[in-house]
Formats: sequence, structure tokens, C-alpha cells
Amino acid sequence: MAYIYGNRYQSTMFPESIEDYVSKDDPVRAYDAFVETLDLKELGVDIEEVKVGNPAYNPKAMIKLIVYGCSYGVRSSRKLERACNHNISFMWLMEGLKPDHKTIAEARRNYKEPLKNILKQCAKLCIKLDLIEGNTLFVDGSKIRANASINNTFTKERAETLLTDIDKRIQQILDECDTIDEKEQNNPSLVKLKAELKDTNKLKTKVEQIMKELTNTNKEKINSTDPECVNVHGRQGTHAGYNGQIVVDEKHGIIVNSDVVAACNDRNQFSEQIEQANKTLETKCKNACADAGYANIKELKKVDEQSINVIVPSQEQISEARGEQFNKDHFKYDYKNNSYICPKGEVLKHIKKDDRNSSDIYMITDKALCHTCVHFGVCTKSRDGRTIRRNFDEAIMKQLEANYKKQESQAIFSLRKQKVELPFGHMKRNLGINAFLLKGLAGVKAEMSIFSTCFNIARMITIFGVAGFIEKLATV
Repeated sequence: MAYIYGNRYQSTMFPESIEDYVSKDDPVRAYDAFVETLDLKELGVDIEEVKVGNPAYNPKAMIKLIVYGCSYGVRSSRKLERACNHNISFMWLMEGLKPDHKTIAEARRNYKEPLKNILKQCAKLCIKLDLIEGNTLFVDGSKIRANASINNTFTKERAETLLTDIDKRIQQILDECDTIDEKEQNNPSLVKLKAELKDTNKLKTKVEQIMKELTNTNKEKINSTDPECVNVHGRQGTHAGYNGQIVVDEKHGIIVNSDVVAACNDRNQFSEQIEQANKTLETKCKNACADAGYANIKELKKVDEQSINVIVPSQEQISEARGEQFNKDHFKYDYKNNSYICPKGEVLKHIKKDDRNSSDIYMITDKALCHTCVHFGVCTKSRDGRTIRRNFDEAIMKQLEANYKKQESQAIFSLRKQKVELPFGHMKRNLGINAFLLKGLAGVKAEMSIFSTCFNIARMITIFGVAGFIEKLATV
């Protein structure tokens, strides 16, 4: 059987240009066309064609490189530099420009604010293309690691202990130095001790600065690498990280808004995320949906007061769905006496108000009644007997719980996973997003905006095709 062989030394009379290497339906053309539609002034990029000094790379070219690279999991500045020299699609996108990794890293740092706003322009483009309806919005969050180690997280107690140990070591080094003969100034051990003393003093200064920040900010913990990140708990354990938030439209699953918060849960995010999405839509959505992680009545109330249909299950409803027999719903509330009656007929009286958690606390009158109850250990394991909390806005909570149970609400909630969890799956599995590269909230918000924009472009390519997408952009 004959074989086909190539010849890398073959010459042609008319050499091909870079344009000839990329087919008309190559996705890179879609990303190129999208960035060309961006309004750089609106993004916050200053364009100065006659700026004095060494020529800089075109901002649009650098934004194209960062966005397209992220869409294929090429994010680090060194890998992007290599791609510009070896990958044909990157060479076509950059029109032959080959910035080094330092230039790319600097561009990513300098364009934090413009990149943070890129999703907003992308969402507005989707509205013009009739891809976003704005009737039903889904909110979800996901933990993403920070560019920092959890081992660099300090509490006041840890910082104080470390300072004590550092002071002891400094004294030990000074004592060892004194024991070395003054005539042997060039003794290698003395040189090593002086170097260690210098490093130890630097560490002491760093820890003292951390102690000062902990005192001034009243934070319980602070990370010395990225002071704005927090300890987040996920399936892979506890890490230094951030909480990424997205709001997705129902029609085509396009991301309307993205955000990053320094919080380990979603309880205080619902109203803020819906408000940001509505600003992008320039109108109020009709339905706002999220899982029970967002079930904070204060947050839900803010959205409900705007005449938006809130579809969020309470923690009690999730407990009931898991088959927990003794959640609060199984206790009857006595409005007249302001007390609860348990399934066995015993009374839980009002004990006190908890203003911090906006709730009233009810407790069994005699804890011995719980200890002798056949359900002790299932209903409660507390030695003090069963306790119940009733939110100050319990009436509104019950109203929202009833709304969640409606058939039309259940139909919307059943779409939640496929609409809002898909983007995070795409980011983490297809784009390989396992951690942020930049430090600080401003940087990670910019990265989150890029991730979301990459997902939206991928969705638009799926809907229109590359050629169709470019054609649509030309009409906007």
C-alpha cells in the first residue's frame, strides 16, 4: 500500500498568507468579530493613537488574545506567548503580533476594569440579537480557588503565636552570633546566621503588618497572599478562594450578569445579583429563581417588594423533601399565646428575641418532657430540649413557601439546573477553570467576566454557527 508523505521544505510560487490558514467557519473568527464590536471607550480603555513614547500593542488585540485564550483553556501569560508563536489560530487572531509573557500579564492587570465590563456589552449584544428575553432569571454561585494558599491564612491567635516564636528565634540567632569569635568574621556559619536573621526580621515585619490589618479591619482571618479572599468550603475541601455568582436568562441560557464576592455562602447575594442583572436588562424581570442556598428572607423580601415573582425554596422545605419528620412545619403555631405546640401536644413558649438573626426563640417548658419522649434523638438531641426559631418576617416566608409550591413555580424551578449550573460546568470542565490567576476582588471580577463572556460566545456560535454569528454582528 502506498503512503502519503509530506515535505516541509516544499516551496510555492505564491506563498500563503496567514489569512489562508484559517477557514471561514473557524471559531476564532467569531471571537475576532465579537471583540471588534466592543466600544472601548464604554469599557474604559483610553485610545491614544498619537501618544508619546514607545508604541504599545493595540488594546483590542490584547483583549482578543485574553478572551480567545481563555475560551480554549489557555490562560497563563507564558502559554499565551507560546500560542502566539506556534498556534495558527492565535497567529491569525493577533495578525502576526507576538507579545511576550510580561506584556500579556501587564495588559491583563492594566485592563481589569475594562475586562470586568466586557460581559455587560456582551449581554446587551445578546439582547439586540433577541437571545435574552429577560422574563425569568436564574441565580447560582460556585466556589473558585484564589491564587493563594490556605496555609497563608492568619488569625490573631496564629499571628501572636508566630510573633512569639520569631522573637525567640531572633534571640537565639543573636546569642549564637555572640559565641562566634570576632576574629572569624568570614566564618561560613556566621554568614548563614546573618542571612537567617535578615529573613527572620522580614517575616516579623510581615506578620506585624498582618496583625495591624486584622485589628483595623476587624476581620477574623486574613490571607497574606491575597487579603481579599476568604476560606471557602467545597467538595474538594476548604481552600482560600472566592464565591463566583452568575445570573442566567431562561430563553437560551445566556449569562446576563456575573460577579465575585468574598463570602463563603450565597445567603446575602440574591437581591444584589438580580438588581445588577436588571440594570443590564434595563427593565425588571418577571421571575427570579434560585436554590435554597439563597433562602435569606431579608434578601428575598427586597426582590418580592419589586413585584418580582420569587421562586426560592426555604431550608424547611428542603428538609421536608429529605423526609425529616420534625422540622418546624410539623409544629403548630398558636397565634393567641405566641407559642408552638409539638406533635405530642407539648408547648414551646417564647423565650427571647434574637435581633442579630431577626428571629424569636421558642423552647420546651420542661426539658424532661423531651428526654422521656419516644422521639428524643430524632426530634432533638439537645439536653435542653427542643428549640424553634421563628423569623420576624415569618408571614412573608410562608407566602414565598406557598408560592414555591405552585405548579407554575415548580415548572420554572425544574429548569434551574440545566440553565444556571451548565455555565459553571462549562467553565470548570471545558475551560479548565480551577483557580483565579489574579489577586484581589477587582482582578477576579474581571476574570469572571471573561469566563462568562466565553460561555456566551460559545452559546451564540452553537445557535447561529460561526458564519451566521459574524453575519448577525454586522447587522447590529
